[in-house]
Amino acid sequence: MFDFQVKPILLYGVYEKKEQTSWRPWGGIQSEADADSEIKKIKDELLELQNEADFPLRIQPLSKTKTVEDIENLDINADAILVYAAGVQEIDSIEPLEQLLTYDMPIIFFLRKDYLWYEIIHPRFLRKSVSDENLQPVIVEDIIVDDYKELLQKLRSLVGLKSAISAKVISIGAPGGWGIGQEAVQKAKDTWDFQIETISYQELANRIEVLKANPNAIEAAQKDAENYLSNNEVELKTDKSFVINAFLLERVFKDLLKEEDACILTIAGCMSIIMPISETTACLPICLLNDSGYLAFCESDFVAIPAGILLHYISSKPVFFVDPTLPHKGQVTVAHCTAPRRMDGLNLERVEILTHFESDYGAAPQVKMKKGQVVTVIDPSFKGNEWIGFRGRITDNPTLQICRTQLDIEIEGDWEKLLHEMKGFHWLVVYGDYLIEIEYALKKVGVKWTNLSKSN
Repeated sequence: MFDFQVKPILLYGVYEKKEQTSWRPWGGIQSEADADSEIKKIKDELLELQNEADFPLRIQPLSKTKTVEDIENLDINADAILVYAAGVQEIDSIEPLEQLLTYDMPIIFFLRKDYLWYEIIHPRFLRKSVSDENLQPVIVEDIIVDDYKELLQKLRSLVGLKSAISAKVISIGAPGGWGIGQEAVQKAKDTWDFQIETISYQELANRIEVLKANPNAIEAAQKDAENYLSNNEVELKTDKSFVINAFLLERVFKDLLKEEDACILTIAGCMSIIMPISETTACLPICLLNDSGYLAFCESDFVAIPAGILLHYISSKPVFFVDPTLPHKGQVTVAHCTAPRRMDGLNLERVEILTHFESDYGAAPQVKMKKGQVVTVIDPSFKGNEWIGFRGRITDNPTLQICRTQLDIEIEGDWEKLLHEMKGFHWLVVYGDYLIEIEYALKKVGVKWTNLSKSN
């Protein structure tokens, strides 16, 4: 994982008193002494922010600027610019702010109530003193008023977005999309610039056969299976040979990812084609990959995979790719046979290893996720141009005759709107609340967002 580099800049002005005329604008930064005091405050705050971040964040040295020339002379090599917009030397001039836009990277404006731009950033900068509409590439969500929690959320969002854009995905079998096929793949490429590499089933079969002919590989898979099953939090309820073959299949997947310099994998024929090839199911290998820090999805559904990739990189946690059911009375059941166990990013949940439900074959995890756990749930549309999301809470792990890992989720928000406006098919679930981060990221790529929990 890369360090996300942020370049902080203080923009301010120094003014001299003149008799019988207006000589200073709004704001508490009016002199070099004021600026030096503010810089010390900012440095202390940013150090605290960097220490608090749960993602790799590096704050670069802060620069003082007053004019367009000062900004032109900056040598900025960063992932984002953080502007403390206290003032400007030429009163009311927007040119220094517009000069910052030439660096062609995300910009966040941080305001305090005693900054000049707290008063005029909307009418003067965004609307250029003449329009009722925003005329800048900057959006209002790029502006924060003295709230470091919000700043951390938006930086986390930008980290996730940077990782998701142009991500490389290995597809075992031809990539597709639930219900709409190649249209979903093309939309994912257009919006997210994914680099999708296809591996044929024949190549997969060849690799599996090579490992099966290798006594050392068989012995390693047997040992891995023994270690996995010996844990008190794991209960085996299928044939052990399926688990051994699952570790062989995981080895094949990891080798492919390493060779392709990728960390995301999806399997198109996981419900049928892969079973006779591997003599197990892909369910447990997908679980193992997600628990190891990779990102793995079944069904090669590029309607939902973009949401899974973004949610993973924002949260730094595994995501659960699920089949939803019908929302009713403020709750919904979701399920699938490929659930991760390390859902909080650190600890493995208790699990039973059963067969894959529809085939009654292979090895699939039934993960017992934490009751009471807050989760973010995303429902992407078939066209990829709109996502619905809500905050929920896990209330139960039922054992219905459906896909193995099952969650009853209490919907914190407008469940009736969800019922009437459900999109696509597959949903994504992650531990924690990342609705603000998702919304900010989607505004950057032009995907419409509906937050059903916003009023809560």
